[in-house]
Amino acid sequence: MGTNQYHEPPEELPAEVRTFVRLSTSLIEEVEAIGWYAQRIAVEPDPEARAIMQNAQQEEFKHFSMDLEFLFRRTPMWRQIARGVLFTEGDIVELGTEAEEGAGVHGDSGEGEETPGPSGIPETGSLGIGSLREG
Repeated sequence: MGTNQYHEPPEELPAEVRTFVRLSTSLIEEVEAIGWYAQRIAVEPDPEARAIMQNAQQEEFKHFSMDLEFLFRRTPMWRQIARGVLFTEGDIVELGTEAEEGAGVHGDSGEGEETPGPSGIPETGSLGIGSLREG
């Protein structure tokens, strides 16, 4: 059974793009489930039922994280930008801007850029850069 997850004819898309779309769709579904559980947990008066829903929501956190990591591994620029934002301290918008600049999004960074494959998604591999953090 198909879904309406494609904006282009699926038969014209390379296999790696179709896989990327499947995992992106799964990521969206996981975050939706996390939100649904948050709503249910917020209004559930029965402690045992609430505990079961909290346990189920934790499973969705795991699934979301696994989907995201897969997508990061297949899209090095996304991973590079995420490293500049996730699990950091400071202004999130400023960190995002700095991460984009470090990835060459707003100009030529001169190194670490990876040429996208025919799908527009960079091929899997090393970015060829060191840590984005000082130390």
